[in-house]
Amino acid sequence: MRESENDDEEDLEHQPALPLGTANYITPVGHACLKDELEELVKRERPKVVEVVAWAASNGDRSENGDYIYGKRRLREIDRRIRFLTKRLDIAQVVDPAARQSTDQVFFGATVTVCDDLGVENTYAIVGIDETDVAKGRISWISPLARAMLKAREGDTVRFQSPSGWREIDIVEVRYIQLD
Repeated sequence: MRESENDDEEDLEHQPALPLGTANYITPVGHACLKDELEELVKRERPKVVEVVAWAASNGDRSENGDYIYGKRRLREIDRRIRFLTKRLDIAQVVDPAARQSTDQVFFGATVTVCDDLGVENTYAIVGIDETDVAKGRISWISPLARAMLKAREGDTVRFQSPSGWREIDIVEVRYIQLD
């Protein structure tokens, strides 16, 4: 099986796309996580898989050699992820929310507390596309909710398109804190 020329595009299908002409904004924590993953792949995981593939190749017939076949496939996956991470890190623009001067306006890196029409409060941190984690309240700056909040101020009401239709939320508090 030959590696496809569209391998990078396959990776991009599973990762959110950046809007054209924009930087890959990311927090210091997100940047460190991507760098750690890249280092893990390059220094540890890839060499182990190469060793297994070399051993399996030395055993003779490769056509029915599961270690060889699956090792080569895993190697392609690792190489594809390495290329993807390298590209993302190359265009990354690190923005530290804790270094921003205090303001009540929402920008990248803000931790925003909002209240919906039922009185339910939620807190979201606006982060880069590669570090979103809804369970932790981290939303991508290109998400509909974050786009609606950007440049709004404490006390403003913003409207955005959610999967369940149009919603309105009130911005209760805007903070710029170090994310962990």
